[in-house]
Amino acid sequence: MSRVGKMPIAVPQGVDVAITAEQITVKGSLGTLLQSMSPLVSVKNEGGSLNFAPVDETAAANAMSGTMRALVANMVNGVSKGFEKKLNLVGVGFRAQAQGQKLNLQIGFSHPVAKEMPAGIKVECPTQTEILIKGSDRQVVGQIAAEVRAIRPPEPYKGKGIRYSDEKVSLKETKKK
Repeated sequence: MSRVGKMPIAVPQGVDVAITAEQITVKGSLGTLLQSMSPLVSVKNEGGSLNFAPVDETAAANAMSGTMRALVANMVNGVSKGFEKKLNLVGVGFRAQAQGQKLNLQIGFSHPVAKEMPAGIKVECPTQTEILIKGSDRQVVGQIAAEVRAIRPPEPYKGKGIRYSDEKVSLKETKKK
């Protein structure tokens, strides 16, 4: 059996979990998330903890039990604490500004770039060169952060561009005569 799938998920106070045959619904202070159920996995809510078990002894059911457990654990963590990604702008004159659900970027193009945020995602700019993307759905937060980074990824010679705060960019040496 999957080692990840064996671990129970502790459901904190203020988080409600509803399990039906088709989906799992997790409600918390930061929102509501849905996950469709796999027929290969059985889920039980026993006294404030969720337990996942494969329905049969196949490798697919074993793998899916660990996958479902990880997805639901991220949902429980997201509606109680939330997720965030931090991006940094590196370059002379590179600036970011958050205006409601819109992120305005001036990153060396001849025009400013505006990125609209989907529902459930908040964007903040503590400084002009930092972007904080917050939300309850881990997948959506990561996807939006990747889309913002893809607007101007770090280039390999000077390192200018948008990068994750923990990303290390190895710089190439310039051509010698």
